Amino acid sequence: MAAAYDEPPEPEPGPEPGPELDAQPELARLAELYGVATSYSPAPGRTVTVPASAVIAALAALGVDAGTDAGGPDAVRAALAARERELRERLLPPTLVHWTGAAPPAALAALPAGTRLTVETEQGQQQAWGGVAELPLGVHLLTAVAPDGRSARAHLVVAPDRLPTPAGRSYGLLVQLYSLLSRRSWGMGDLGDLAELAGWAGRTAGAGFVQVNPLHAAVPGAPTDPSPYRPSSRRFPDPVHLRIEDIPEYAYVEDRERLSGLLERAGRLRAAVLDKGALIDRDAVWELKREALEPVLAVPLAPGRQAAYDDFRAAHGQALADHATWYALAEIHGCDWHTWPDALRDPRSAATARARTDLADRVEFHTRLAWLTDGQLRTAQRAAREAGMSVGIVHDLAVGVHPVGADAWAQQDVFAAGMSVGAPPDAFNACGQDWGLPPWRPDRLAASGHAPYRDLLRALFRYAGALRIDHVMGLFRLWWVPRGSAPTEGTYVRYDADAMLAILALEAGRAGAVVIGEDLGTVEPGVRETLQRRGVLGTSVLWFERDWEGDGHPLPPERWRPDCLATATTHDLPPTAARLTGEHIGLRDRLGLLTRPAPQEHAEAAADTAEWLALLGSLALLDLGAAGPPGTHEEEEIRAVHRFLLRTPARLIGVWLPDGVGDRRPQNLPGTWDQYPNWRLPIADRENRPLPLEELTASPRLRDLLAVFAQAEGERSACTGPRARARPGDSLT
Repeated sequence: MAAAYDEPPEPEPGPEPGPELDAQPELARLAELYGVATSYSPAPGRTVTVPASAVIAALAALGVDAGTDAGGPDAVRAALAARERELRERLLPPTLVHWTGAAPPAALAALPAGTRLTVETEQGQQQAWGGVAELPLGVHLLTAVAPDGRSARAHLVVAPDRLPTPAGRSYGLLVQLYSLLSRRSWGMGDLGDLAELAGWAGRTAGAGFVQVNPLHAAVPGAPTDPSPYRPSSRRFPDPVHLRIEDIPEYAYVEDRERLSGLLERAGRLRAAVLDKGALIDRDAVWELKREALEPVLAVPLAPGRQAAYDDFRAAHGQALADHATWYALAEIHGCDWHTWPDALRDPRSAATARARTDLADRVEFHTRLAWLTDGQLRTAQRAAREAGMSVGIVHDLAVGVHPVGADAWAQQDVFAAGMSVGAPPDAFNACGQDWGLPPWRPDRLAASGHAPYRDLLRALFRYAGALRIDHVMGLFRLWWVPRGSAPTEGTYVRYDADAMLAILALEAGRAGAVVIGEDLGTVEPGVRETLQRRGVLGTSVLWFERDWEGDGHPLPPERWRPDCLATATTHDLPPTAARLTGEHIGLRDRLGLLTRPAPQEHAEAAADTAEWLALLGSLALLDLGAAGPPGTHEEEEIRAVHRFLLRTPARLIGVWLPDGVGDRRPQNLPGTWDQYPNWRLPIADRENRPLPLEELTASPRLRDLLAVFAQAEGERSACTGPRARARPGDSLT
């Protein structure tokens, strides 16, 4: 979600909100005690004061009455006194963190002498306090009773000191799954295609991972929001990605004629995209698959399958029941639960319980879909590992959920009402950003031991070899925008980053999974260092790796950070061929998105590209004499870019799959809505001809690009002496 750039050398000035907070020190103090910022620094040496209205709105969303921006000093004083008294008198904060090998939490040392401590471990054991050294990893319940009779209960997170890191060095493919159609898929890429790509890339190309877009459940609609970053639920996957024919019960559907008719329609939908240049129509794909799933799910489960399904339901409990209930209700009342009958807006109401019973068949339908999709996701990861991949499938965790969707309905108590996540103004977007995603309340997360976050991670790690966290800075703070306000009129709200990281380390460690943080954009000082210390890999994109603190020139490879995923581009950026030729500027010009004259934009982009190509030439990665002007021999230039990435110490190197076949079109063009077909383009060649998976994997151009990595492995082997031929999945170090 964040803009894809690093800190710019000379930020442009933005709006300076009024100084009204300077005259309200009690409001500022109250905000501080709740983790609500009263100012922020968009660049070193520059501080912007946020509007008092944003602070008051954020406090209100946290359940604190701070009056209005027109006054309310009495309310502020009362709230401040109550908060100070609460903090002064409490024995323990709601959540404590202990990193293995570190000192016990400081809050324990501050307890009154003689305080009795007992622990109920996550594993269900009751024991007297014997110190953190005697506790297993997990989230435990700690009870404290002071000599004066005061008592408190707190969640104690005992986490490994660091997250798992990749074994050796590897490269992998980056792809938006919907764009990866095969001659077997039904109009968009599916989980069968993902398993096939992983099997091919691991065995034939020696890749260590495949990274995909978020596969979270979408909000149904007409049309459905195509963005994978505004899902209905982040905990459960979207059944639109199912490969229908791979469901075991498919073979036992008695009405074969009906299935044959559906396959014919699927073929026409697929041909429209691959052969006739139509955009991917997610709604049409889902309508077809939903129709096919009705008879498939009517087939009784065999005993072993039934037992597995029962285990899945037990593991996900109430959350799964809520998820399926929301989808069943949405079929009747529409997808925006705010417009439902009043009683149904509460997931715990008697009316909702009755509706769940009345709609039992539809609730069961959506419950089964979640299980089937989870199963095919785990199959894809298994296929990747069996193909020799050291990591496997890298899944993407969106920063939030759609305000009208299933998670927002089921977890209303942990979302901040009336607020939206976004980004403040910066040098690249003077208007700021509003992503339309309700934020979690940090106080409610802490009170629950961050249970919603834990459950989310545990569900995703069931089938992920690694997890990419979009806008990973959100573990530390998020920009809250009050409903009805401009993005410039928001403020930062802080989260318990230590607890968020500890739970991430705990769940990733249990799964043996790597975590990649998308830390592009303006990042608060100290955040990258903290993430690196805990083992979270960062994200480095070639075009933005410059010496911002020095001369601004491209950063030489040896100065790149090692703990990162290094790439040439992302789904929000121009493909490498478009950047080399300047076609990305022409696209933005045609859509009226340029903020400066087109000749100036073209000249600046050309100079930027020329500087990078000159560096590649100086490193003997590109023969500038043979290459000619930028873009003349784009295939060799793209290979040189990836040779450069191999020169960096980055642990993981990602290859944007469309770069392998010369696709010029970004999958998403930030700043556009209906002006550009975001999230609906199939992978295509340089002439914009869609390529099915079968042709893509046979592409000489793609194979030549991936040979860069095989060549690097061969050169390394030659330098280190005789060894057996590299196997698929061997590291590049």
